[in-house]
Amino acid sequence: MPLTVSLGRLATLALAAATGVVLLGSPPARAADPAPATSGVDAATLPALARESLPLIVDLTSTGCPELPPVWVVAQVQAESGWDAGLHSDEPGGPAGLYQFGQRNWIAAGGRAWASDPPGADADVLTAAAHLKIAVPWVCANLRAVTAHLKATGKTTAPLDAMLVCHIAGCGRVTGSRTGIPTAGEAGCAARCAQVIGRYIDAVHGNLKRFAAPPVAPPPPAAPAPAQPAAPAAWNGGATGCRPGQDPTRKGGCLTGATRHGLDAVSATFGGWKNGPLIHNTGCWDAHAWNPTSDHSKGKACDFMITTPGTFAKGAELDHGWTIAKWLRANAGPLQVKYLIWQGRYWDPSVKDQGGSWGQAYTGGGVYNVRDATGGHYDHVHASFRE
Repeated sequence: MPLTVSLGRLATLALAAATGVVLLGSPPARAADPAPATSGVDAATLPALARESLPLIVDLTSTGCPELPPVWVVAQVQAESGWDAGLHSDEPGGPAGLYQFGQRNWIAAGGRAWASDPPGADADVLTAAAHLKIAVPWVCANLRAVTAHLKATGKTTAPLDAMLVCHIAGCGRVTGSRTGIPTAGEAGCAARCAQVIGRYIDAVHGNLKRFAAPPVAPPPPAAPAPAQPAAPAAWNGGATGCRPGQDPTRKGGCLTGATRHGLDAVSATFGGWKNGPLIHNTGCWDAHAWNPTSDHSKGKACDFMITTPGTFAKGAELDHGWTIAKWLRANAGPLQVKYLIWQGRYWDPSVKDQGGSWGQAYTGGGVYNVRDATGGHYDHVHASFRE
């Protein structure tokens, strides 16, 4: 029996029995105005159906679940069904379709009951597009549930790996284990259970390597930047909370005192925060529905757009971005800068320069696609402030 079939059957049985934080049939809220999305997938390596389904996967994740990279969808479905939309068990209630749902969980996720069991060839569960439209929100809901649990408990497992545990063995295995991935004897998981979970995670990770697009080539080194502008006045007002009406970049937005001070300092130094000689536009406060822990939603961050959104900065615009980022770094103390992100790099006062470049590689935190111009911060400098 192929590994994908046996793993899919275990997932169905475990999910049906699991208790805990599974969000039954609760699709995630649609994110407002998502950044332009790229797949992060090397389409040439995909099975034919996966390649055909990739635009739908990108749409489902970018608009409804930006923290779920498309390549993880592709890799998990490969481990479940090998991208065989018609794969199903001949046993009543057995797994079916791309993600190998049992009928009980298919209905819980919002799918229609099967007219026959096993389902017929025309059933939604065996139709690739219909299946993905039900399954991806279900997987995302589980991802968000385990992400909240891991954050609340300080468990060390990566959220996307915990999502895999949730799917293959039930979210109770995540909540009931010490790290989020059960070892033998934890969360009702015997040695065979722990072994299968480990093999499943390894299989998905192998598929990630197989299907991921190669990293974006770094831009050519920037020309030496001119001398940095003068240092700004320091913020000495302490923590103020997010003051309504203090964000000139967004009507009704709130900013903390330190953030407004930092915005004013950047604007004064570089000729304005909008339509200036260096900065095309700026956005500070935002609800960030797809990432509510963001400093933007707290009024403690600003994005300084150096070029057209979704475009990789080049030439003079790239130099402008480095000028602003380096100035913010040089004046992090007076301005109460918490951290900076620019050109796929992350810096905060505790970070030493790594890899022969500024700061360290930016990972996206499992939320943003770092290969994308906006997700990787190649079109804007992000600055977060401590107060």
